[in-house]
Amino acid sequence: MRIEFTKMQGAGNDFVVLDETRGRLGLTAAHYRFLGDRHFGVGADQILTVRPSPAEGIDFEYIIHNADGAEVEQCGNGSRCFARFVRDKGLTTKDVLRVKTQKGVISPELTPDGRVTVDMGAPVFAPADIPFDPRGAQPVAVGEWQKWPLALDNTAQAAPVLVATVSMGNPHAVLLVDSVETVDVATLGPAVQQSGYFPQGVNVGFLQVIDRSHVALRVYERGVGETLACGTGACAAAVAGMRLGLLDARVDVQTRGGVLTIAWAGAQGDLSAPVRMTGPATTVFQGVIELPDSL
Repeated sequence: MRIEFTKMQGAGNDFVVLDETRGRLGLTAAHYRFLGDRHFGVGADQILTVRPSPAEGIDFEYIIHNADGAEVEQCGNGSRCFARFVRDKGLTTKDVLRVKTQKGVISPELTPDGRVTVDMGAPVFAPADIPFDPRGAQPVAVGEWQKWPLALDNTAQAAPVLVATVSMGNPHAVLLVDSVETVDVATLGPAVQQSGYFPQGVNVGFLQVIDRSHVALRVYERGVGETLACGTGACAAAVAGMRLGLLDARVDVQTRGGVLTIAWAGAQGDLSAPVRMTGPATTVFQGVIELPDSL
C-alpha cells in the first residue's frame, strides 16, 4: 500500500502527518511502528492523523500514535504541526481551529509571526484522573501544593524521588533537578515509567529552574524515549513549577529542540484556567512511502 505523508517538526519533536479527510487509510499498529521507525520507515516521535469534523462546531479530529504504535491522548507540539498542516494544505482558511482529540477539544491559533498558539485545556491534578496511584505514599507539602515520593527499583537512587504529578490530557511526572545536562535521564526516565505508580504509563519531565521566567527541560516520553521537545511536557513542567511557587505565570521553556512559551492564569489562583503554549511548527519534507504487506 502506497500512502502520501508529510514530515513536520515542532521544536525538534518530529512527526509524520497523514491526511484521512477523504477516507481512512486503514492502518494498523504495525503500520504506525513502521512509519515511525528511523531505519526502515520515515522516522518520527509520533504519527499524526487528520480526520474530518466529527460534530457540528468542530473543524477536524486529531489522532495521535506513538512510535511504538500505541494511540495516545494528546501531543502539544503535534497539535501545532497539525494546525500548520491543515492550513498549508488548504483544508481550512481559519486562523483559529477547534479540533477534537481523545481527551477533548483543543483550539490551535496560527499567529502572524508564523508560530502557533494552542489552548491546551486546564491541567488535571486529582491523582485518580491523571491517573496516578500513590500506593500508600504520603505527599510532601511544598507551599500550597505537594510532591510525591516514589520508591524506584533497579536504580542507584537510594532514597525515593520526589515528583509533581499532573495531566495535560496525558500523564506527567515532573522532577526538579539541579542541571538537565548532568541528570541521568536514560536511567531515571524508564525507572519512573516502570515504577507501577502510573497505570497508563507516564511522561517523565526533568525540570531545571533558571529564574522565575526561564527553565530548561528534558522529557522521557511514554512509548518513545527521550525527545528533543515535548509540548505537553513543557506545559506540565511549567504548571508544576508555578504551583510549587518557583515560576511566574509566563515561562520560556528551553528544550533541546527549541523554546516553547507557556502561559497559565492558574498561577494567580484559578486552577481551572487553560494552559496556552506557543511555539514553532515547520514542514520538513513531503513524500510517498510503500507500506509492506507483511507487517
